[in-house]
Amino acid sequence: MTSDRPLPAAAVHGDTAAFDELVRRHTGRMYRVALRIVGDPVEAEDVVQDAWISAWRALPRFRGEAAPATWLYRVVTNAALTHLRRRKPTVPLEAVPEPRTSDGPETTVLRNETTNDVLRAIASLDPSQRVPLVLRELEGLSYEEVAEVMGTGVPALRARLHRARVALMAKLEERR
Repeated sequence: MTSDRPLPAAAVHGDTAAFDELVRRHTGRMYRVALRIVGDPVEAEDVVQDAWISAWRALPRFRGEAAPATWLYRVVTNAALTHLRRRKPTVPLEAVPEPRTSDGPETTVLRNETTNDVLRAIASLDPSQRVPLVLRELEGLSYEEVAEVMGTGVPALRARLHRARVALMAKLEERR
Protein backbone atom coordinates (compact mmCIF):
# COMPACT_ATOMS: atom_id res chain seq x y z
CA MET A 1 0.00 0.00 0.00
CA THR A 2 1.42 3.37 -0.93
CA SER A 3 -1.24 5.49 0.77
CA ASP A 4 -1.98 5.64 4.49
CA ARG A 5 -5.67 6.35 3.91
CA PRO A 6 -6.97 2.73 3.89
CA LEU A 7 -4.82 1.59 6.83
CA PRO A 8 -6.93 2.89 9.76
CA ALA A 9 -10.14 1.34 8.41
CA ALA A 10 -8.37 -1.95 7.75
CA ALA A 11 -6.95 -1.94 11.28
CA VAL A 12 -10.40 -1.30 12.76
CA HIS A 13 -11.67 -4.33 10.88
CA GLY A 14 -9.03 -6.58 12.44
CA ASP A 15 -6.11 -6.25 10.03
CA THR A 16 -3.24 -6.00 12.53
CA ALA A 17 -0.74 -5.78 9.66
CA ALA A 18 -2.38 -2.47 8.65
CA PHE A 19 -1.83 -1.04 12.13
CA ASP A 20 1.73 -2.40 12.12
CA GLU A 21 2.28 -0.57 8.83
CA LEU A 22 1.04 2.69 10.37
CA VAL A 23 3.44 2.18 13.26
CA ARG A 24 6.33 1.43 10.90
CA ARG A 25 5.63 4.48 8.75
CA HIS A 26 5.01 7.05 11.47
CA THR A 27 6.91 6.17 14.65
CA GLY A 28 10.06 8.04 13.59
CA ARG A 29 8.18 11.28 12.92
CA MET A 30 6.15 10.90 16.07
CA TYR A 31 9.32 10.39 18.09
CA ARG A 32 10.92 13.54 16.62
CA VAL A 33 7.85 15.59 17.52
CA ALA A 34 7.71 14.14 21.03
CA LEU A 35 11.44 14.69 21.57
CA ARG A 36 11.23 18.29 20.46
CA ILE A 37 8.26 18.95 22.71
CA VAL A 38 9.35 17.11 25.89
CA GLY A 39 13.10 17.50 25.42
CA ASP A 40 14.22 14.12 26.76
CA PRO A 41 14.82 11.00 24.65
CA VAL A 42 13.54 8.53 27.25
CA GLU A 43 10.43 10.58 27.96
CA ALA A 44 9.86 10.99 24.21
CA GLU A 45 9.83 7.20 23.83
CA ASP A 46 7.21 6.98 26.60
CA VAL A 47 5.16 9.69 24.91
CA VAL A 48 5.23 7.83 21.59
CA GLN A 49 4.13 4.61 23.28
CA ASP A 50 1.28 6.48 24.99
CA ALA A 51 0.36 8.06 21.67
CA TRP A 52 0.18 4.69 19.92
CA ILE A 53 -2.00 3.29 22.70
CA SER A 54 -4.29 6.32 22.36
CA ALA A 55 -4.33 5.96 18.58
CA TRP A 56 -5.24 2.28 18.83
CA ARG A 57 -8.09 3.05 21.22
CA ALA A 58 -9.33 5.96 19.09
CA LEU A 59 -9.07 4.13 15.79
CA PRO A 60 -12.79 3.22 15.65
CA ARG A 61 -13.62 6.95 15.95
CA PHE A 62 -11.19 7.99 13.19
CA ARG A 63 -13.44 9.22 10.37
CA GLY A 64 -10.76 9.78 7.79
CA GLU A 65 -11.50 13.49 7.36
CA ALA A 66 -7.82 14.22 8.01
CA ALA A 67 -4.91 12.30 6.62
CA PRO A 68 -3.75 9.59 9.02
CA ALA A 69 -0.38 11.36 9.36
CA THR A 70 -2.07 14.59 10.44
CA TRP A 71 -4.25 12.71 12.91
CA LEU A 72 -1.18 10.96 14.34
CA TYR A 73 0.65 14.29 14.71
CA ARG A 74 -2.31 15.47 16.76
CA VAL A 75 -2.31 12.30 18.88
CA VAL A 76 1.42 12.55 19.65
CA THR A 77 1.22 16.31 20.27
CA ASN A 78 -1.61 15.79 22.76
CA ALA A 79 0.31 12.96 24.44
CA ALA A 80 3.41 15.17 24.73
CA LEU A 81 1.43 18.09 26.15
CA THR A 82 -0.25 15.77 28.66
CA HIS A 83 3.18 14.50 29.63
CA LEU A 84 4.46 18.06 30.13
CA ARG A 85 1.51 18.94 32.36
CA ARG A 86 2.33 15.96 34.59
CA ARG A 87 5.94 16.90 35.18
CA LYS A 88 7.90 19.86 36.45
CA PRO A 89 9.29 22.49 34.03
CA THR A 90 10.95 21.20 30.89
CA VAL A 91 14.44 19.80 30.82
CA PRO A 92 16.86 21.28 28.27
CA LEU A 93 16.81 19.41 24.99
CA GLU A 94 19.72 17.02 24.44
CA ALA A 95 21.92 17.62 21.45
CA VAL A 96 20.70 16.17 18.19
CA PRO A 97 23.60 14.80 16.15
CA GLU A 98 24.30 16.57 12.90
CA PRO A 99 24.73 14.56 9.74
CA ARG A 100 28.33 14.08 8.72
CA THR A 101 29.56 16.54 6.15
CA SER A 102 32.77 17.10 4.28
CA ASP A 103 33.28 20.41 6.14
CA GLY A 104 36.28 20.84 8.36
CA PRO A 105 36.12 20.25 12.12
CA GLU A 106 35.71 23.95 12.97
CA THR A 107 32.67 24.30 10.72
CA THR A 108 31.16 21.12 12.14
CA VAL A 109 31.71 22.28 15.75
CA LEU A 110 30.20 25.71 15.04
CA ARG A 111 27.20 24.16 13.26
CA ASN A 112 26.63 21.76 16.18
CA GLU A 113 26.86 24.59 18.71
CA THR A 114 24.39 26.69 16.73
CA THR A 115 21.99 23.75 16.35
CA ASN A 116 22.23 22.99 20.05
CA ASP A 117 21.60 26.65 20.95
CA VAL A 118 18.50 26.74 18.74
CA LEU A 119 17.16 23.43 20.11
CA ARG A 120 17.75 24.55 23.72
CA ALA A 121 16.00 27.84 22.99
CA ILE A 122 13.04 26.00 21.45
CA ALA A 123 12.91 23.66 24.46
CA SER A 124 12.73 26.65 26.79
CA LEU A 125 9.66 28.12 25.05
CA ASP A 126 6.22 27.68 26.53
CA PRO A 127 4.51 24.60 25.02
CA SER A 128 1.89 26.83 23.38
CA GLN A 129 4.71 28.35 21.34
CA ARG A 130 6.98 25.30 21.11
CA VAL A 131 4.38 22.96 19.57
CA PRO A 132 3.47 25.02 16.49
CA LEU A 133 7.13 25.93 15.95
CA VAL A 134 8.19 22.26 16.07
CA LEU A 135 5.39 21.13 13.76
CA ARG A 136 5.81 23.93 11.21
CA GLU A 137 9.53 24.69 11.18
CA LEU A 138 11.13 21.41 12.22
CA GLU A 139 8.62 18.88 10.88
CA GLY A 140 7.67 20.89 7.80
CA LEU A 141 3.89 20.61 8.13
CA SER A 142 1.82 23.14 6.20
CA TYR A 143 -0.02 25.90 8.05
CA GLU A 144 -3.29 24.08 7.38
CA GLU A 145 -1.93 20.81 8.79
CA VAL A 146 -0.54 22.47 11.93
CA ALA A 147 -3.82 24.33 12.45
CA GLU A 148 -5.70 21.05 12.15
CA VAL A 149 -3.36 19.29 14.59
CA MET A 150 -3.75 22.12 17.07
CA GLY A 151 -7.49 22.52 16.56
CA THR A 152 -7.27 26.17 15.57
CA GLY A 153 -7.68 28.31 12.48
CA VAL A 154 -4.83 29.29 10.18
CA PRO A 155 -4.96 33.02 11.13
CA ALA A 156 -4.70 32.17 14.84
CA LEU A 157 -1.88 29.75 14.08
CA ARG A 158 0.02 32.37 12.09
CA ALA A 159 -0.26 34.79 15.02
CA ARG A 160 0.92 32.11 17.46
CA LEU A 161 3.84 31.22 15.20
CA HIS A 162 4.82 34.87 14.92
CA ARG A 163 4.88 35.18 18.72
CA ALA A 164 6.87 31.94 18.95
CA ARG A 165 9.44 33.15 16.42
CA VAL A 166 9.82 36.48 18.24
CA ALA A 167 10.25 34.66 21.57
CA LEU A 168 12.76 32.27 20.00
CA MET A 169 14.82 35.13 18.58
CA ALA A 170 14.79 36.86 21.99
CA LYS A 171 16.01 33.65 23.68
CA LEU A 172 18.77 33.28 21.11
CA GLU A 173 19.83 36.92 21.62
CA GLU A 174 20.01 36.28 25.40
CA ARG A 175 22.44 33.42 24.79
CA ARG A 176 24.89 35.58 22.81
